[in-house]
Amino acid sequence: MNTEVDVIEQLFGPKRVAEMLGISDKPGAIQRVVNWRRRGIPSRILIDHPEFHRKVKRAERLASEASHA
Repeated sequence: MNTEVDVIEQLFGPKRVAEMLGISDKPGAIQRVVNWRRRGIPSRILIDHPEFHRKVKRAERLASEASHA
């Protein structure tokens, strides 16, 4: 299970994530978020956006709990 993909999809896709992070007005922002689904979310994004980081950590925890159930 890829947590980054799960979090991005849970947040209604790359466009919504880009808007939430305040980067949607930058050229290529949505494509950048699409790339995170494959490459992983950059550490700088997680540091600069603690609310997003909490969502990622929560998804990781839920995935871990589901795999142990």
